[in-house]
Amino acid sequence: MVCENQKPNPTQQEAIQEEIRKTFGQNFLQQIIDNSYDSMFVTDKFGNVLLANEGTGKFMGLSIGELVGRNVKDFVKHGVYDWSPTIKAIETRSVVSGIVRNNRGNQQMVTSKPLLDEVNDILMVITNARDTDVVNQYFEALEKERTSVRLYKTAVKYLSDSDMENKEIVAESKQMRQVIKTSNFIAKTDSTVMLIGETGTGKEVMARHIHRNSLRSKEPFIPVNCAAIPHELLESEFFGYVRGAFTGANPQGKPGLFEIANKGTLFLDEIAELPLAMQSKLLRVLESGEAKRLGDTAAYQSNVRFIAATNRDLKAMISQKLFRSDLYYRMNVIPINLPPLKERPEDILALAYKFLDTLNKKYALKKTLSPKATRALYNYSWPGNVRELRNVIERLFITSAGEVLNFEDDFFMNSIARSETSAEKSPAPSARVYQGTLKKVLKSVEEEYVNQVLADCGGRVGEAAQRLGIHRSMLYRKKNNK
Repeated sequence: MVCENQKPNPTQQEAIQEEIRKTFGQNFLQQIIDNSYDSMFVTDKFGNVLLANEGTGKFMGLSIGELVGRNVKDFVKHGVYDWSPTIKAIETRSVVSGIVRNNRGNQQMVTSKPLLDEVNDILMVITNARDTDVVNQYFEALEKERTSVRLYKTAVKYLSDSDMENKEIVAESKQMRQVIKTSNFIAKTDSTVMLIGETGTGKEVMARHIHRNSLRSKEPFIPVNCAAIPHELLESEFFGYVRGAFTGANPQGKPGLFEIANKGTLFLDEIAELPLAMQSKLLRVLESGEAKRLGDTAAYQSNVRFIAATNRDLKAMISQKLFRSDLYYRMNVIPINLPPLKERPEDILALAYKFLDTLNKKYALKKTLSPKATRALYNYSWPGNVRELRNVIERLFITSAGEVLNFEDDFFMNSIARSETSAEKSPAPSARVYQGTLKKVLKSVEEEYVNQVLADCGGRVGEAAQRLGIHRSMLYRKKNNK
């Protein structure tokens, strides 16, 4: 017995051939042809059939005995089929392929290949064929695979274009802990969510949190900024288009966002910026779960979980005829309000230290915030919310030369310090001189120590409260009533 990967020597080859002849006789070539899945026959250089299998006879409506010995021109002449690739292959001395139709209307994809001798004379022509239904099924499966590949490639592009940093939500404040609790509960459902909050409050971070904790977590999360897509491209972006749908289109066509996010989550940020015409089309997809590519006649199913976000008053926009009321009520199934940073000051230092920790890891440094810096960050109103805080920390991290960020040379932080009533420069801690009543001095010392512990704990209120030996609610009061 010859091993699978072992090449037989000439003696072994002769033994194998002899074994085949003993098993099948001298007609072993006929056995090979008969057991071919495809229709197959062989002719000489004049087109006379030398060998044929049952598949060929079935397609032509003739027995093998009626095929062998006859010329293929006779089959065409008597209408057995409409034309002969074998004849074309003999005439052109080249491989010929095409669709052949028999007298019953059945079709096969046929290929005829001439075999040439050493002086380029035709010895024989080998013809094989396969039903077009099988061929079409193959091409449909191939196109389906290609479509899947295009979807994955497009999804990867969207994901790579977005901020893929693993953003964990900071929730030291009571308000944010309640938001997280609600989000974790509704994440397990497929209900549509509307995130409402000022610019920079972390709506996309919350949307990602809901997706990560949902039953769709292993499927795509596709974020879309509705305000960033030109109005004339909205329909092609959302629905996709087929090849040749319009001038300038991708010649391969393009999947739409509803296809890319299929089985996953589609996050529609700035949904208030969608024009009314697109709002109507979005409503149709929400209600039917069907979408249709531009230029296509067939609709496809889109199993998508929608999360929308806005910083605008949609009810006011409805009264101004700028937003459809039916879309609003369809999207506003579970509204979640994200409080601005000024309403949850307990999260300020925790966020600041989270951003600082990320930058330290990125640049292999160990920078930290000084007590003065923590006071300044805590006292600022942050109109730009979390986004502004992150940008400030990054800028100060990059521009500060030392490991302790005092922000002495930063205009932004100095402007905050000047707005504080107690912004006078203090001596070094070792040389600090206290004045006033004992109550006032104790309050100052307590404030400095609380800030120091918070800084040591990276802004984590729960951990700081434990180290201070007080309840976190008391720590909140001390920070809010200083």
